Amino acid sequence: MSARVLVIGSGGREHTLAWKLAQSHHVKQVLVAPGNAGTACSGKISNAAVSIADHAVLAQFCRDERIEFVVVGPEAPLAAGIVEDLTSAGVRCFGPTAQAAQLESSKKFAKEFMDRHGIPTAQWGAFTKAEDACSFIMSANFPALVVKASGLAAGKGVIVAKNQEEACKAVQEIMQEKSFGAAGETVVVEECLDGEEVSCLCFTDGKTVAPMPPAQDHKRLLDGDQGPNTGGMGAYCPAPQVPKELLLTIKSTILQRAVDGMQEEGVPYTGILYAGIMLTKDGPKVLEFNCRFGDPECQVILPLLKSDLYELIQSTLDGQLSTSLPVWLENHTAVTVVMASKGYPGAYAKGVEITGFPEAQALGLQVFHAGTALKDGTVVTSGGRVLTVTAVQEDLVSALEEAKRGLAAMQFEGAVYRKDIGFRAVAFLQRPRGLTYKESGVDIAAGNMLVKKIQPLAKATSRPGCNVDLGGFAGLFDLKAAGFKDPLLASGTDGVGTKLKIAQLCNKHATIGQDLVAMCVNDILAQGAEPLFFLDYFSCGKLDLTTTEAVVAGIAEACRQAGCALLGGETAEMPDMYPPGEYDLAGFAVGAMERDQKLPQLERIAEGDVVIGVASSGLHSNGFSLVRKVVARSSLQYSSPAPDGCGDQTLGDLLLTPTRIYSHSLLPIIRSGCVKALAHITGGGLLENIPRVLPRKLGVDLDACAWRIPRVFSWLQQEGQLSEEEMARTFNCGVGAALVVSKDQTDQILHDIRQRQEEAWVIGRVVACPEDSPRVRVKNLIEAMQINGSGVSNGFLRSNFPAQQKSRVAVLISGTGSNLQALIDSTRDPKSSTHIVVVISNKAGVAGLDKAEKAGIPTRVINHKLYKNRVEFDNAVDHVLEEFSVDIVCLAGFMRILSGPFVKKWDGKMLNIHPSLLPSFKGSNAHEQVLEAGVMITGCTVHFVAEDVDAGQIILQEAVPVKRGDTVATLSERVKLAEHKIFPAALQLVASGAVLLGEDGKIHWAREQ
Repeated sequence: MSARVLVIGSGGREHTLAWKLAQSHHVKQVLVAPGNAGTACSGKISNAAVSIADHAVLAQFCRDERIEFVVVGPEAPLAAGIVEDLTSAGVRCFGPTAQAAQLESSKKFAKEFMDRHGIPTAQWGAFTKAEDACSFIMSANFPALVVKASGLAAGKGVIVAKNQEEACKAVQEIMQEKSFGAAGETVVVEECLDGEEVSCLCFTDGKTVAPMPPAQDHKRLLDGDQGPNTGGMGAYCPAPQVPKELLLTIKSTILQRAVDGMQEEGVPYTGILYAGIMLTKDGPKVLEFNCRFGDPECQVILPLLKSDLYELIQSTLDGQLSTSLPVWLENHTAVTVVMASKGYPGAYAKGVEITGFPEAQALGLQVFHAGTALKDGTVVTSGGRVLTVTAVQEDLVSALEEAKRGLAAMQFEGAVYRKDIGFRAVAFLQRPRGLTYKESGVDIAAGNMLVKKIQPLAKATSRPGCNVDLGGFAGLFDLKAAGFKDPLLASGTDGVGTKLKIAQLCNKHATIGQDLVAMCVNDILAQGAEPLFFLDYFSCGKLDLTTTEAVVAGIAEACRQAGCALLGGETAEMPDMYPPGEYDLAGFAVGAMERDQKLPQLERIAEGDVVIGVASSGLHSNGFSLVRKVVARSSLQYSSPAPDGCGDQTLGDLLLTPTRIYSHSLLPIIRSGCVKALAHITGGGLLENIPRVLPRKLGVDLDACAWRIPRVFSWLQQEGQLSEEEMARTFNCGVGAALVVSKDQTDQILHDIRQRQEEAWVIGRVVACPEDSPRVRVKNLIEAMQINGSGVSNGFLRSNFPAQQKSRVAVLISGTGSNLQALIDSTRDPKSSTHIVVVISNKAGVAGLDKAEKAGIPTRVINHKLYKNRVEFDNAVDHVLEEFSVDIVCLAGFMRILSGPFVKKWDGKMLNIHPSLLPSFKGSNAHEQVLEAGVMITGCTVHFVAEDVDAGQIILQEAVPVKRGDTVATLSERVKLAEHKIFPAALQLVASGAVLLGEDGKIHWAREQ
């Protein structure tokens, strides 16, 4: 607990922000400027006597007081540029820049922006002359009765007229009588929309939008929405008029479009975005945008926030909101009621004593101060809206009753407040409604949306014999078109077991689909069958589109790897059958083989035949009930670092390593006719699966010292004190498939398997097996686990076939990261020696960060403008590289010159690509130099980074012809294609150790094994 933060403002909103920030264990002190009586001295919270108008003075104050970040409450400082002024002075500030805040500070700008980006809003016109505005009101073909001052008017610059005459009068008051001052120099006249008004707010880091629960404000002074317009007399949250589905629509069509639109226009929007929305018969439409928390909406939204607000703001400022989305208190409602001074929103008295704070606190209520001050130790009124009384209960009616008890306890002379806050929600909840299928728990629309999303994924798995087109009653497959002459069909079905529980606990669903496909296609491969098509069954209690799409996308990708078509499937939403967040999977695979290629060929298997083991990727998908029990008894959580020797990942990630699919690599070997039997080592482990493919009087003797056993098996055995038999009967122990072959063909088959990038060993022999004897005997299993695969077997050093730990790569970018996607794609190849662990940008909101996030790669933004010199900036970058234990750095469109110390530290471990054949045409305008020189050949070069620009040792080059009529743009596009090819290749060479920079500063190529 060491952080100090500053909140700008003096109202109930700012008291609420300070109250919520003070709950963070990270926060030592919350300062509020100028604050009010409630923030003057309350635990961690106190007021600060500093000017908020003089941004230079404020920035110096923040530096002197070591303020971690500043949170801006009201709109006026945002419009005045406080964010950019403080940021440029090195002070982090939460909120949009003045340019972005135009969404609130200029109604005209906001309406034009909404039109540009297709955000639904009322029809409108903007005017600088009163007569033009009135002419528009009288002639519009819609009720043009809403008149707004375009500028900031403290939330009161809107007049909703009853008729055209009243609307024209409002124009006169705003433009000629200056009722809202300079804010009314331009007026916006809008269509008067019918419907219910709600407030939908979100956190955003300029990319990700995280909606808050919807709220409803009450603008009129008196009960029944009577009396003059105010800044807000109360609110409640969540608003039941906005169900989750409608909130998702508002998020995608309004909030996300607004954030994306600002990004497109070069004005990234960070902070709070507030959309005042009318729920019309034509759907939600924006009434206005605000660029900060509403007041009093803030007083009902933040009490429902379960997440740490300090952490949430830090994540937003870091551009990492997607990794730290807010969590909200569910099945509760918050109500706040404003107590105002007599005479508000007109003239009112100040200095009136307020009592009842201890009584309200004793009732468990939260009283947020607004227009209050301290006078001789007594709290007195100092504004129109004096305070808000907030209650949180399980339902709206209970919360309102609790708030009313607090209102009765709080006392000051002439207090005005409403007694009907939430009356619209109560009426909405009490209206009679007929049941729907959706209300019973089955969302047909969501199911249809899922089908729409997965159709292209399934279509991509089409193959000879099957053109996938989801939506029919059944799928068809043409065996003749697939090339079969005298086929037999093989079918298999399986699930993923309780490995699903770990995926659901870790909220990682992208690879579980590969497990499902692998379990089925590996089974039919054991019959000698080529996988032809696959069907999946997904069942859940409540359909979550994001989760389901991730699972099905994994299934589709695995089908593509296996060479089979994802022909169809079933998604079953079954309310009350599954707990929230849980689902189950089943898969069905059909394959075929020519009649004479059926396995196992029992009549050919003989004593003395050799057993070849093909490596598994880990646990695959069996034994997870035992695995989960071992984890539960251990000291580790699924989020804990994996055990020593299991790589730099979490335990959950280790256990979720997807099952290996063998059809692509082993099917050609099966079709060669040399394989007599193939056993898929699935449920039942080594002991029960190998006998399934042997004649009754034969068995196998295996030696566990002959193959590499992944460290995860050793950890499970030691942690669970599992016996040798339990290990061999439950797990694959590092062998995913076992082949039975003749002794004289062993070397050739091993060679063929390894040529297809599989790790394989001779692991045993076929032996005679007397009746009542074990069919599979495994010796040295526990011993092999203890030494974890060291030693020599099959005459080969085990190091010839290592489970290489992948090099950890960081990619530095400044924009799109021109080669970033190519690097990401290449590292997804199982044969890759690299793993991208972080993408670092010196600019926020750039497209390259989006690419990384979509690929699930952590990102960091280090703004070079916040550092005094290159060395300080490079040190900050180096700190992140150390944090992620980076081995190799790739520069992909990184537009900063690195300092000497940094380059020396990463000498031989940092790669760059240049768009010419170095040493020719160095510098930033290589293509222009090429065209000007008139050369016929150019290209690109991957080189190690040296202190001199573009002078490092060359790793790879690719030539690109210069064509007649080439421009910089056309040449650049062709060179980029070459870059996408050789940058990943060069990275692989360095990561695998094939290329290194010697002590003599020269390139050295390792001798190929």
